[in-house]
Amino acid sequence: MCPQPNVSISIELQQLQQLQLDADGRNERTEWLLNSPEPPSFCNELMNSVSETVLPQKNIFFPSNSKQCKAGVFSFLQGLFPILSWGRNYKPNMFKHDLLAGLTLASLCIPQSIGYANLANLEPQYGLCEFPKQVVVPPLIYAVMGSSRELAIGPVAVVSLLLSAMVTEIVDPAVDPIAYTSLVFTVTFFAGTFQAAFGLLRLGFLVDFLSHAAIVGFMGGAAIIIGLQQLKSLIGISHFTNKTDVVSVLRAVFRSFHDEALSPMNFILGCSFLIFILATRFIGKRNKKLFWLPAIAPLLSVIVATLMVYLTKADQHGVKIVKHFKGGLNPSSAHQLQFNGPHLGQVVKIGLICGLVALTEAIAVGRSFATMKGYHLDGNKEMVAMGFMNIVGSLTSCYTATGSFSRTAVNFSAGCETVVSNIVMAITVFISLELLTKLLYYTPLAILASVILSALPGLIDINEAYHIWKVDKMDFIVCIGAFFGVLFVSVEIGLLIAVGISFARIILDTIRASTEVQGRLPGTPDTFCDITQYPRATSTSGILIIRINSGSLCFANSTSIRERVMKLVTHTNGNEDNTKENVHFVVLDMSNVMSVDTSGIVMLEELHSELVSQSIQLTIANPRLRVINKMKTAKCFDKLGKGWIFLTIGDAVDACLSLKIADLSSTNC
Repeated sequence: MCPQPNVSISIELQQLQQLQLDADGRNERTEWLLNSPEPPSFCNELMNSVSETVLPQKNIFFPSNSKQCKAGVFSFLQGLFPILSWGRNYKPNMFKHDLLAGLTLASLCIPQSIGYANLANLEPQYGLCEFPKQVVVPPLIYAVMGSSRELAIGPVAVVSLLLSAMVTEIVDPAVDPIAYTSLVFTVTFFAGTFQAAFGLLRLGFLVDFLSHAAIVGFMGGAAIIIGLQQLKSLIGISHFTNKTDVVSVLRAVFRSFHDEALSPMNFILGCSFLIFILATRFIGKRNKKLFWLPAIAPLLSVIVATLMVYLTKADQHGVKIVKHFKGGLNPSSAHQLQFNGPHLGQVVKIGLICGLVALTEAIAVGRSFATMKGYHLDGNKEMVAMGFMNIVGSLTSCYTATGSFSRTAVNFSAGCETVVSNIVMAITVFISLELLTKLLYYTPLAILASVILSALPGLIDINEAYHIWKVDKMDFIVCIGAFFGVLFVSVEIGLLIAVGISFARIILDTIRASTEVQGRLPGTPDTFCDITQYPRATSTSGILIIRINSGSLCFANSTSIRERVMKLVTHTNGNEDNTKENVHFVVLDMSNVMSVDTSGIVMLEELHSELVSQSIQLTIANPRLRVINKMKTAKCFDKLGKGWIFLTIGDAVDACLSLKIADLSSTNC
């Protein structure tokens, strides 16, 4: 039975009305998109970055009354000094845990700080005896400004090696120890300045250029170099090389066997206590209740070895000792900073490298333990704290300090509750040094070498390197590049190789930006996904949906993206000579594109012209705020057509289908 003419007309009118309503909705959403507010300017972003770092609350600069003004000032102080925030909730029962952790830390820090100063060529016999108190001033500054509850502050092996390797190229500490010390202080000042600037400007992403793979390789190579350099003290070598590559170090060791009269007592003493320290560490891992045993083992070794040398007068029989050791507060070193010397450029470069490496280690360690305790660590605030800590340290005879993984692990195991454990550690170290100054005169250098060697196994992570190899071969190349660069060339070259390979990977990923064809998932109204990943996704006849998988549409990848789009159009049609019969619309999904430059905008205009010449309409879906702003400024929408910019892929497809239906209807008529 045929339908009545009036009923058929009514149905058609309802369909037309529904299509019109859908079109009105799409047009309204397009207007929302085109009328998006302008993104914040660079100056506003800069001010917001600074305020987010040091101001937990807003409206500090424009208070409406005196009460709000006081609240704003206190908010500023809380942001800059977190101790004002958590200090109000500090309870007496928390102090007993921090006291135990601080005392345990102090027992580990005293021998390590002396050993690391020796590694940095800041040897006591050069009169640089303030450096063992490296664990006094920086921890106190961090306790006031830092936000990590577990991070233990002080010198670390890798930064000490960096200073030894790079500053020695400018001034030989054996020839001019005073000039060498001044350069170390200046490097520390610039390292702190860079760290504070990175935090205030929220440039923490710069630290990420030292990727996890690069750090694994760098730490492994540095650990081997540090271990080989300790042969100087372990064997008792007087004349040693300033170079850090493995070939030069081994050559210096073998040469010393022929050129010097070495005492075997140094080697026997150092190896005996090294075995003792490693044994206590093994016991501590097997029995968690004895966590304090490996922590006090280094200090106990130093005390016992020093007493042995003092009582037996072994220093008169070839055992090399620390000798001159000063006590007292750290003297001011502000007058030693050099800002106008001939080596200023090199000093700034070394400060930048040391600052980045120190930040990378501290933030990685801090975040790891913060995750275990269930709280968030703001990396930018940590950078500010580290920066001011090292700036003050450079003025009080301290070199670059950072967070140590081994000491932080001890602090965590000892049950620390807050950063008060750092304060306890600093006070304990200072009192101990005042009382033990004369005793430390007889400390054998071999025992300091054994303390450093005992900390090195934790820096070599073979399992992690193997894991990197299984997961990502390119990351493994970065890891190996850093490892062999440090091992056979220098610390600086090793870092440069790792960062260079990482940059090359970023550039390649940007240039080779991929595109994917999208299809609608069955049973869903507006869910579109990659048809390669989801074979059940169906494409719409006559419409080719392409997503750009790149965060930036720029000069580096715009040409390749245009070529990929045209190849997909040609491949979909299957006929290079007649591309206009199957594909009538190309929907370009730009939801992943966060930024665009002039080359990207020109590419879109050229792509539009090329498609129009083949009777194919270009449609853009979901452009982001910055992309919209750039395209409006360039008047790109006037060429592409404002009617072909849509909020979602679904809106773009519906608009294309509506036009296709309208064209078919007019053709039938």
